[in-house]
Amino acid sequence: MTAALAAGTTSAQALALGALPIAAALCASAVPLARGRLDRLATPAAICAALSLATAFGYPATGVRTAPAWKLAEAALLLVLLAAVVRWSPWREARIVAPLTAVATAAWPFPLVDGPFLERTGAAAFWLLPAVAAAAAGAYPRRVELRRRAAVTEARRAQRLQLSRDLHDFVAHDISGIVVQAQAARFVAATDPAQAVLALERIEKAGLNALESMDRTVEMLHGPARSPAAALPGLDHLPSLVDEFTAAGGIEAELRLPPETAEALSREAGAAAYRIVVEALTNIRRHAPSATLVRITLTPTPGSVELQVSNDAPGTPRVPLPRGRASRGGLGLPALTEHAEALGGTLTAGPHGAGGWRLTATLPRATAPASAPVHAPVPAHAQEPQQ
Repeated sequence: MTAALAAGTTSAQALALGALPIAAALCASAVPLARGRLDRLATPAAICAALSLATAFGYPATGVRTAPAWKLAEAALLLVLLAAVVRWSPWREARIVAPLTAVATAAWPFPLVDGPFLERTGAAAFWLLPAVAAAAAGAYPRRVELRRRAAVTEARRAQRLQLSRDLHDFVAHDISGIVVQAQAARFVAATDPAQAVLALERIEKAGLNALESMDRTVEMLHGPARSPAAALPGLDHLPSLVDEFTAAGGIEAELRLPPETAEALSREAGAAAYRIVVEALTNIRRHAPSATLVRITLTPTPGSVELQVSNDAPGTPRVPLPRGRASRGGLGLPALTEHAEALGGTLTAGPHGAGGWRLTATLPRATAPASAPVHAPVPAHAQEPQQ
């Protein structure tokens, strides 16, 4: 009678020990699950794994045969928690709790197997396979989510860079023209009011151009209704751009644009050429305001169109930009170099002649002349000039 009671007590203790990890894990998971905080399941998983390891080797000898069902249910719960931890928990917690949970899952049959140590170890190693599968089931969607977030972050970064480039290339060009015209109007206001009025008209036009550039940039941010190449001006806007630059005074600009050039370049390459000229003129106005002549030349070749923008040696400054701005380097040329290389062309810039500066860009032709084969230009390394 006493032996039977002792055996029943031992069996009850074994059942209680078998149910303990499951009960503790369910209680610890109740609050995170009720609040929808799946990233807080690392603590319940750690509790369940620790109790599983403790009770796996703590069953009374006579009760070992009564617990396999509980331990099997416990292993299933550990697999679910392992997948949830790998999927949702922060990495600093998952890298600690996940291995502990995997070990607990693999070790549950160890004390229940009769046989030598190697046989028990083999059973534990076999149960590592479901643990690895559960970890993979949680890791795959986590990796997909991380890649999606990285793609979104990269898209936002590219959008910010595009925004900054548009503001730098176009708005900065118009604003620098406004500054030059305002300075000229201030100098001639007392002696030649008519010239001051003309300067104010040019300031108004440059301000409207700046607003148009900002509207174009905002429209690009609101939706992909138009491609960037279609939204930006092209080669047909170069004559008016050069005329406005010359009208601002101080520096004369000459444009050589053969009629066949517009047909040789694609719309995207034409927009890139316009952007390059805008950046070059802006740099000349900011970094070399005392230059007297700027030459802009587009030359079609069998495989590409070569664009050159050069200015002569600086003379005596007439209307310098405000102090501290003329020496500040810009961000446009590195971005334009990347853009030209992405199109299959090149962009270089550096000193030219006795103190002047020259920018040279090659852009691939959209169509090749009938008498000449197309040769793809080889991208070259370019550095941003500091004038």
